[in-house]
Order: sequence, then C-alpha cells, then structure tokens
Amino acid sequence: MGKASVTAANEAQRAAWRGGGLPEVERVRPGLWSIPVPIPINPLRYVLVYALEVPGGVVLVDAGWNTGEAYDALVAGLGTAGYEITDVKAVLVTHIHPDHYGLAGRVREVSGAWIGLHPADARLIRGRYDDSAIDDLVEQERALLLRCGVPDLTAQELAGASVMLRQFVTMAAPDRLIEDGDRLGLPGWDLRAVWTPGHSPGHLCFAEPERRLLFSGDHVLARITPMVAVHPQSSPNPLADYLDALRVVGKLDVEEVLPAHEYRFLELDARVGHVIAHHEERLAEVRRVVADGDGAACWDIATRLSWSRPWETIPAHMRRTANGETLAHLVWLEQRGQVTRVPGEPDRWYPDD
Repeated sequence: MGKASVTAANEAQRAAWRGGGLPEVERVRPGLWSIPVPIPINPLRYVLVYALEVPGGVVLVDAGWNTGEAYDALVAGLGTAGYEITDVKAVLVTHIHPDHYGLAGRVREVSGAWIGLHPADARLIRGRYDDSAIDDLVEQERALLLRCGVPDLTAQELAGASVMLRQFVTMAAPDRLIEDGDRLGLPGWDLRAVWTPGHSPGHLCFAEPERRLLFSGDHVLARITPMVAVHPQSSPNPLADYLDALRVVGKLDVEEVLPAHEYRFLELDARVGHVIAHHEERLAEVRRVVADGDGAACWDIATRLSWSRPWETIPAHMRRTANGETLAHLVWLEQRGQVTRVPGEPDRWYPDD
C-alpha cells in the first residue's frame, strides 16, 4: 500500500532492495555512512543505520535489532568506514521498535555512547520490554481486540503475538530526552529533531538544514507506508498525529531523504503528498464499509477492506496490525463527526448522517 514512484538517490541501493539482498555499506556524503543491518524473520530485511562522523568517532541514527548477526554487521560496517564499535559517541533512536532501538543498549555497554530518545517513547519502555510489565500490556491488548469484535480465542492468541520480539532488545533507559526542535549539538553537524508521532508516539526525524538532508526513520519511506494503528501504547488518535506530522516534514527544504528501510530517495514533498492522498482514499473506503455494515465491529470492517493480499491469506499477527490500522482510521473519522461509535463488547460503528 502507499506505493509511488520517487527517484532513488542511489540506484544500486534500490536494486539491492528489489533483488532481495542487502545493499552495500556506502559513503553517502563526506562524513556520512549508510550501514545496512539485517533484521531476522521480517520482510523489511534490514534497517539502514546512519553513521555521522564527529571528532574522535561517530554518532549513529538508530542501531538495529539485538542479534549476533545484526551486531556483527554493524561492527563490520563501522569497520568499512574506518571506525570501531568503541568509537560510537551516541545513538539517536528514531523510535523504540526493536529494529531501531534493540541494539542501542548493547552499543552503549561497549562504547559508553549516550542514547537519545523522545520522552513520549521513553515512557513506553518499561511497559513494552520489562518482564514484570508485559502481562499487563498483553491483557490491555486482549481487551482492545475484544472491543473490536475479535473472537475470544483469536484475541487471546493475537494479544501476545509480539512478546517474542523482546528477545531482540537490550532494554536501556535513554541518557538524553530529545524534544521537538532540539539542536543536537554534534560538532560539524547542525542536526535538529523533528517530532513526528503516529508510527510511535515519540517518533523522531532528524533534519540537517545546511546539507538539506532528512533522516526520516519510518515516518516517510520510499515505497510503503508505515503502520499507524491504535493499540494500548498508541496516542488516542495516531492517524491524526501522523498526518499532521507529514505536513510538517513536507514543508522542510530537503534534497534527500535517508529512511530506515528500503532506499534513499529524492522528492520528499511529492512522496508526502502521495501518502496523504493514500490515507484520504483509505478513509473514504472505511466510511463506505461502515455505511454498508449496519453497526459493524472494527474486526468485521477490516475484513471487508482492500489489502495487499486476500484477507484469508494474511498471517494472524498481520491481521492484528490490520485491525489496529482500521481502528485508527475509524477514530479519525469519529473525531470529525463522520462515523459514530456505540460502545460495547464489541464497539459498533455507524455512519453519521
């Protein structure tokens, strides 16, 4: 979903993505490196970690999953750039999903680097990754799924579907909380934080105005749209947050976008416009399904929407994501008076004439 043609900043990197392999470690600009770090058991295959040269070492944007393969790839990539893992001075985490945050704690243990994170995501760390809190999060997810009309046994199965991902994270509290608009103070770089909630409550992009670069994390990708879903750790209206943040970055003077997945690309404003249009089309589709459903639950609405494959072939854990994304669109419509929710178990949705 959300695909559109943008110009790749490096054709070899795009070819590697299309071919199913890893791109090369690349010197993007003087003092800036792109290091692909593999992701296990995931169609995205890798996260692009960026290494910014500073006096005496490097600063990373994101880190990768905490696996031996990922750690070795990061070490090797830094070696290609002429650095050791002990040369890392900081890890700027765009958000707390495992493929971005998972290795940050291990890198800090080895190098003494400081970890930076937005406070909205920092508040979620314990509930998401601490063994003593995970049961509460799973129960909250199960209750949400039941309110969406997911059958009880399926809700129990899906509620804990992401628990296994904790093994790919070294839980680490940030040393520095990064707020919207903060200038990071990296020697040789005028890096500025741009708060872009939606995919996660504390998602950050990092803009470099002088070089006209945007490190976009998962907020804006070249081909696909990130997951924006209602779940126990989301904001109340994550889609509204996401669309507002898209409009903010779309106004930046950016020549090249450096995302965390797929490949680097140009034409940020056109890509932002396409993603907004994609969600407008999706909102219209959700509204049509609600109008035809006579009080349908969110899960039933999700089954009637168009997806990249037939609903029956979507794996169970991805159906949970689809349900959460559907709920995000319903909440957006509800807050604008275009649909009405009648609370219950399940909640039921009606058109607002």
